[in-house]
Amino acid sequence: MFFDPETWVAIAFVILMVLFGYLGVFKSAMSALDKRAERIKTELDDAQRLKQEAAKVLADYKARTASAEREAAEIIANARSEAERIATEAKAKMEDFVARRTKTAESKIALAEAQALADVRAAAAEAAVQAASTILSQSVKGQLADDLLAKGISEVRQKLN
Repeated sequence: MFFDPETWVAIAFVILMVLFGYLGVFKSAMSALDKRAERIKTELDDAQRLKQEAAKVLADYKARTASAEREAAEIIANARSEAERIATEAKAKMEDFVARRTKTAESKIALAEAQALADVRAAAAEAAVQAASTILSQSVKGQLADDLLAKGISEVRQKLN
C-alpha cells in the first residue's frame, strides 16, 4: 500500500487539505465567494431598482404623451368650433349687410322716383301755366283776361303740386 502512487496522492491531498484548513484558505475562499455573491446580489438589486425606475419613467412618458394627445385633440376641436362660429357670424353679418344695402338702395331709388315725379309735375305745371297764359293772353284782353289768367294759374299750380 505504501508503494502505490495513489496512496501517496491521497495522503498528500489530505495533508494539503489540513494545511489549507489550518491556514484559513477555506475561510478566505468562502469569504471571497460570499463577497462575490453579495456583490452580484447588490448588482441584481440595483438592476431591479433601475428597471423599476425605467418602468416608472416609461409610464410617466406614456401618460404625458396621452395627455398631450388629448390636449391637441381638444385644441383642434375648439379651433374647429371657433372657425365654424366665426364663419356663421360672418355669414350672418354679410346677409345683414346685403339686406341693409338693398334697403338703402331701394329707398334711394324710391326717393329718386319721387323727386323725378315732382320735377316732372313741376315742369308740366310750369308748361301748362305758360301755355294757358299764352293762349289766354292772345284770346282774351283786358281786366277779365287778367282775372282769368290769375285764377287759372293758381288752380293749375294747386292741382299739379
